[in-house]
Amino acid sequence: MLFNSLGFLLFFPMVCIVYFCIPSLKWRNMFLLAASYYFYMQWKPEYALLLLTSTAITYGAALLIDKYRTEDYYSSRQAKVVLMLSIVANLAILFFYKYYNWLGGCLTEWMQNAGVDMTVPKFDILLPVGISFYIFQALGYSIDVYRKNVEVERNFFRYALFVSYFPQLVAGPIERSTNLLRQFKEKKVPNYDNLMQGLNLMLWGYFMKLVVADRCAMYVDAIFNNAAHHTGGSFAVASVMFTIQIYGDFAGYTYIAIGCAKVMGFHLHDNFHRPYFAATITEFWHRWHISLSSWLRDYVYFPLGGSRTSKAKAYRNILITFLVSGIWHGANWTYIFWGVMHGVVQCIERFWGWNKARWKGLAKFLHVLVTFVAVDIAWIFFRADSIEQAFYVIKEIFSDMQMPFDGLGITGWMYIVFALMVLVIKECIDEFNINLHLSQSKSLLVQRLYVIGMVMIILCFGVLSGGQFIYFQF
Repeated sequence: MLFNSLGFLLFFPMVCIVYFCIPSLKWRNMFLLAASYYFYMQWKPEYALLLLTSTAITYGAALLIDKYRTEDYYSSRQAKVVLMLSIVANLAILFFYKYYNWLGGCLTEWMQNAGVDMTVPKFDILLPVGISFYIFQALGYSIDVYRKNVEVERNFFRYALFVSYFPQLVAGPIERSTNLLRQFKEKKVPNYDNLMQGLNLMLWGYFMKLVVADRCAMYVDAIFNNAAHHTGGSFAVASVMFTIQIYGDFAGYTYIAIGCAKVMGFHLHDNFHRPYFAATITEFWHRWHISLSSWLRDYVYFPLGGSRTSKAKAYRNILITFLVSGIWHGANWTYIFWGVMHGVVQCIERFWGWNKARWKGLAKFLHVLVTFVAVDIAWIFFRADSIEQAFYVIKEIFSDMQMPFDGLGITGWMYIVFALMVLVIKECIDEFNINLHLSQSKSLLVQRLYVIGMVMIILCFGVLSGGQFIYFQF
């Protein structure tokens, strides 16, 4: 069920009404669990079994880990074995559905190029929506129980709700048990402030998705889907517009998710802090997809040794972490190359000390601009169908800067310019703490006029065809 669908606009208020009408906390959670599974099963019902399998594995593993985790050597070793089996089992599910066919195809191609007549069998399977998100969330819980960062959850249904909570199930934020799981033990009550804050976040998310991202997508898709017929000027514009599109698309989903949870009284972690104001790639990853970058930091980078080791090993740890980030994003060399690019640049920044630099004024503006260009170039690999296509696009940008393709018409470009103006103004207001938030006005009239105005803008300027969110494929 897509957030930008009529079905969800009917589903969500009904869930909220029923949820708050149920007096018992136990049955509230049971209802919310059923609603979350219903939400997920709208894509392909049988894939709910994978969600349930991952939930059962990590739930059982956590109980065993809690049983074995003592100071006794043999018990501690048993706990570690259980944790490793939980990790391997979940990653095996992820590997089979997300990477098996791709790796099999690569292996077949390599063998045939080497003169070996071998074909790896393929399976006719679809990638389950959100599988990378909920498996990482479940694994984070198992690891936290092992590390004694969180108490084991003995109520299976409450834990299952933590893994499957519908607002953030398919595209994050990747929540921690230390934050979300404990909230299902609290009885929420309807609250006007939560309602208005949640609705405002949802409206801004819909604006970013429908008015910004989906408008930009019309141009981006026209160029990248027919790369052989366009020039460097078109690619340059399309690459910048994809940089805006993926931010509007993914951050838009996140704001809707956080807003939905807020309406029901739950707090989800922020996932974006205006990433295109970053002055370095290191800072960019402190602002972009924060739940994933912090997950990789805590469960990959730190266990490898982090920066508390030799410089060479610190660079190795960064590269491995961002290699994992690239692999997490998808089964394609383009994602891996994209992740390694970000890792390499961060190693360079660390070598020169730029990761700790604090620029001001014109110097900061120039570094923000250079970082934006670097991120933009990396996004070309993320969007391209292949590494060869990405390099072709970059070559054309720097060698054939003819006039860009004008396929949207004057009206289409006016819509995009309007959307970008609103986005930039909002980002500047937030970044520089300018007190101009109409949604936070003390006047109820201003608040309501803001809501009405945002709804009208979305209906008038948004693309209402229900396009899927980009990160659903991950």
